Amino acid sequence: MPSLIDIRRRIRSVKNTQQITKAMKMVSAAKLRRAHDRVVASRPYGAMLQKLLENVAAAAAGDERVAGDPLLRQRPEHRIQLILVTADRGLAGAFNSNVIKGAQRFIEERRTAQIEIEAVGRKGRDFFRKRNFTLTGDYAGITEKIQYSHAGEVASKVRERFAQEEIDAVYIIYNEFKSVMSQQLRVIRILPVAVPENQDSIDYIYEQPPQELLGTLLPRYVEVEIYRAMIESAAAQQAARMTAMDAASSNAGDVIDRLTLYMNRVRQASITREIIEVVSGASALE
Repeated sequence: MPSLIDIRRRIRSVKNTQQITKAMKMVSAAKLRRAHDRVVASRPYGAMLQKLLENVAAAAAGDERVAGDPLLRQRPEHRIQLILVTADRGLAGAFNSNVIKGAQRFIEERRTAQIEIEAVGRKGRDFFRKRNFTLTGDYAGITEKIQYSHAGEVASKVRERFAQEEIDAVYIIYNEFKSVMSQQLRVIRILPVAVPENQDSIDYIYEQPPQELLGTLLPRYVEVEIYRAMIESAAAQQAARMTAMDAASSNAGDVIDRLTLYMNRVRQASITREIIEVVSGASALE
């Protein structure tokens, strides 16, 4: 049976841990508010860009030069670039493991393809590096301070590789922010750009040729999709960490209650034993 001193030390240690988890929860809550604002602000822009791209592509569908745009070319997917977006730190529940497991399923489903990984986040990078996967890029240390320039750098790299036919397709896998309690794993094909078919006839008067206009819209669309995935993942990461730290604080409280109850029982048993010893000694002297 542990002594009272050992139990008190254990209680003090758990209380210290609880203070840390509560502080981490508050920090994540503050970061989540900022990340959520960025996500909400980006969604209408992304939806409008998607609609604009759809309309321009539909209006210019008869132009053979548009069909020949490098970012629209469909090829058999023998060489795939996978952009993996994870966190730089843990303590976020199943946030990182869900993305990594999703990436493993993606790779398993495409055994015949050569898959290279562009790792955004330290956790995904370390996992696949230890398993000798081919990493073409490493963007560690940016997941909690995402800037548009980071997405632009990744987009520029994969666009160039796709245009030069070094790769046949680009996919991105990440956690999409739904709510504080819910994140959804998403796997999206970035390249070649899939332009939705619009059945409505749209009559545009171009100030620029359609090929030139789409040549500007398509690279921007790739950048925006990657940027949205990054900030969605950043918000989902903070939500997952806040939920995990809240659960850890609650569990720590339960442990403290159990240890306190056990400590009181031990102390009561010790006092009872001492009383019995005193009474027994007094009886022996009579």
